[in-house]
Amino acid sequence: MTRASSTIRIPVSPDVVWQLIGGFNSLPDWLPYIPSSELSEGGRVRRLANPSGEVIVERLEAFDNRARSYTYSIIEAPFPVTGYRSTIEVREIEGGRASQVDWSGEFTPNGVSDEEASRLFEGIYRDGLQALAAAFANKGLA
Repeated sequence: MTRASSTIRIPVSPDVVWQLIGGFNSLPDWLPYIPSSELSEGGRVRRLANPSGEVIVERLEAFDNRARSYTYSIIEAPFPVTGYRSTIEVREIEGGRASQVDWSGEFTPNGVSDEEASRLFEGIYRDGLQALAAAFANKGLA
């Protein structure tokens, strides 16, 4: 298994951050790379589309509202990996005045090196978390 992760500090309370990102269908609300998301199977599977029309299908594996985290796996995607499993989590820091958002995943590269696969997902996580921080800055909250 290969791993990738990214972390960001957002000067907004963790409850407010979780309110935006905690819904399994909420990616289009904060991640420009994913303009649409459709739920199926009782909200446990999401079908995402990226701007070029590629489809990504993910399954919710675990959800913990109290811990502000969820874990999901990829069922179908144009990525060169198998066995993908990822967690996004919002942690309280600075006495609740700020949040640390961690996005991490593990997977088996398929047709690419461990380093290439890790760089790909580190970039996706980093860019996604920067977009999340920008969403709060654009609302005047950060």
